[in-house]
Amino acid sequence: MKMCYFDHAATNPLHPEVLESMMPFFKEEFGNALSVYDLGMHAREAVEHARAEVAALINAKPGTIVFTSSGVEANNFALRGAAIARKQQGNHVIVSKAEHHSVLNSARFLEKQGFVVTYLPVDNHGLVAPDLLKKSIINETVLISITHASREIGTVEPIKELSAVAKERGVAFHTDAIASTGNIPVDVQDLGVDMLSMTGHQMYGPKGIGALYIREGTRIAPLIYGGIQEGGRRAGTENVAYVVGMGRAAQLAREEMNDRMEHVRKLRDRLVQGIAGIPNVYLTGHPENRLPNHASFVVEFIEGEAMLLMLAMKGIYTASGSACSSKALKSSPVLLSLGVPTALAQGSIVFTLGRGNTEEEVDFALAEFPQIVSKLRAMSPFANKGWDYGTKNDTCYVGG
Repeated sequence: MKMCYFDHAATNPLHPEVLESMMPFFKEEFGNALSVYDLGMHAREAVEHARAEVAALINAKPGTIVFTSSGVEANNFALRGAAIARKQQGNHVIVSKAEHHSVLNSARFLEKQGFVVTYLPVDNHGLVAPDLLKKSIINETVLISITHASREIGTVEPIKELSAVAKERGVAFHTDAIASTGNIPVDVQDLGVDMLSMTGHQMYGPKGIGALYIREGTRIAPLIYGGIQEGGRRAGTENVAYVVGMGRAAQLAREEMNDRMEHVRKLRDRLVQGIAGIPNVYLTGHPENRLPNHASFVVEFIEGEAMLLMLAMKGIYTASGSACSSKALKSSPVLLSLGVPTALAQGSIVFTLGRGNTEEEVDFALAEFPQIVSKLRAMSPFANKGWDYGTKNDTCYVGG
């Protein structure tokens, strides 16, 4: 059975050139990057070269990049570290309702530490309004965190405008750019952010490595205490092989960015146009300001898990924001934040394309998906009753 992998928002296959760059550091070049002899010096040189490549990808200085174990750790580091470092200045933090769990749960942790958190609503495309952010800032606001691009609905936020609002009031601004860095152009100078999270495996690098950009002069408390690694901001022996892998992945992403974007955008548009012909299926997120590889939908009368499993039986691997696939007995908070009705949010299906996907794979998915929807609807008591989920009131963008 042919495998059609359309879940690149979850992870990506390792680029062959990335694997090749990592291999020496698993074998002969195994030194500790803090060791003063030549084996350690080779490791240190490799780490700093990778740091420079990651920095170049986002137009930053190498010294502003701190390596972490993941993008989730980078988000935790940014929110907890920046807020705690400013606790004497104020205790108010702002995040959007459409953030990743690593941001939302970090915000909830801060609430337990005495911080007050404002959860900004988004519009029906998932966008945060700069005017609303401006009205939400008070004298005690010390940190704002808004995602750059949503893994679940693909919407790309107006981070440049949002960070400018924060800068006017002297508030630190962080963006979760895990889904965007390496997939679309990300320039921290243009965006104007103080902190930015990213991860290796979203740019065809290894899992288990991420990074946080911290603008020079930005105060932040360490998340992990111990030694002097990463400028004393993130203790622990450097994972040299994985750092090298992320550096090489960043270099390749920078070199191949335009070609990759053009490739996946064509496939994405082909997929969206095909699925738009299925009755009562709706595109979620912004129809234009979205990641070029991202197509997400809600389907009336059936559940996301059922679609996901039946597609997988055909070798088509996708994702869902519905309850069962997220291992939680509730609808996706991101979809609910858009105003998608609770029952309809259960019918979430997400396709994210990658550099290795082909038109033939997309056409195969377009041949199988309508049949799966029809089969599941034939078994659905909701479809047979013709229940109205409220999808005609502009709660989500209607594809086609």
